[in-house]
Amino acid sequence: RPARQDGVEVLHTIGGDDTSLAAAALSAFLATNGYNLTVIGLPKTIDNDVVPVKQSLGAATAADHGAAFFANVVAESTANPRMFIVHEVMGRDCGWLTAATARDYTTKIESNPVLPELFVDTQRLGVHAVYLPEMAIDLEAEGRRLKAVMDEVDCVNIFISEGAGVRDVVKELETQGIEVPRDAFGHYKLDAVNVGKYFAEQFATRIGAEKTLVQKSGYFARSAAANAEDRALIRLCCDEAVSAAVRREPGLIGHDEERGGALRPIEFERIKGGKSFDLNTPWFIELLAKFGQPKMPNAEHSGHGH
Repeated sequence: RPARQDGVEVLHTIGGDDTSLAAAALSAFLATNGYNLTVIGLPKTIDNDVVPVKQSLGAATAADHGAAFFANVVAESTANPRMFIVHEVMGRDCGWLTAATARDYTTKIESNPVLPELFVDTQRLGVHAVYLPEMAIDLEAEGRRLKAVMDEVDCVNIFISEGAGVRDVVKELETQGIEVPRDAFGHYKLDAVNVGKYFAEQFATRIGAEKTLVQKSGYFARSAAANAEDRALIRLCCDEAVSAAVRREPGLIGHDEERGGALRPIEFERIKGGKSFDLNTPWFIELLAKFGQPKMPNAEHSGHGH
């Protein structure tokens, strides 16, 4: 009623797939009741998991700041013999943010000067493994590989998504009689699962770590001001959103992966959440090779990427 009374003709929404789909449902409801409201969405989620949007607003910034976060934390690798550092990154079902954070961090340290005599070198400061929700993680094989890294470098640094291996963790907790609570959407509450802590404990004994540190960059990265890459994307999307409003063309503004990457209002009926990160992405395969990490098969519950 207020929208009708105020003469609102266009509604701009900002958020992930849930926000966009809720706005579209509102538009459809109003249309069936004789009120034409044009809904135009902007995809803002650091998970970068909206189908078929190539890049959501905020994702690049979160990866950039997650990398900066770990660049400070990794100094602890020299504080103790056989140091094990776990960097937990946001991402329930999609590993893009964790992978991109590891990529941006690796680029950062490769451009910095090294001082091996003071334990400042890319081996010690580098990432030795990255684990995503899309991966089937072999704890025994990875434990053996990372123990060899620990024996050689005297530290191990891993990046892991907060949603990596969740089903395995929940299964183990339930065998211990621990019931894992769910949120309003039926998802397991990730703070109760605590993936970073679980994998820290699993690997620590396998690799012979003397000290283990688990650090989470999520809120630090999510709350950061937009970087230059995101500001450019925001401007492009906002310009297109205004043009779409003038044309009264509804949809979610983004580069449409299913339409040749064109920037356009994507039809709401094509919008879906839970986009998987493609483990065959070329830059990710190159990243794993740098880490000496073998390519892992897709987890059973994961898609094949988009």
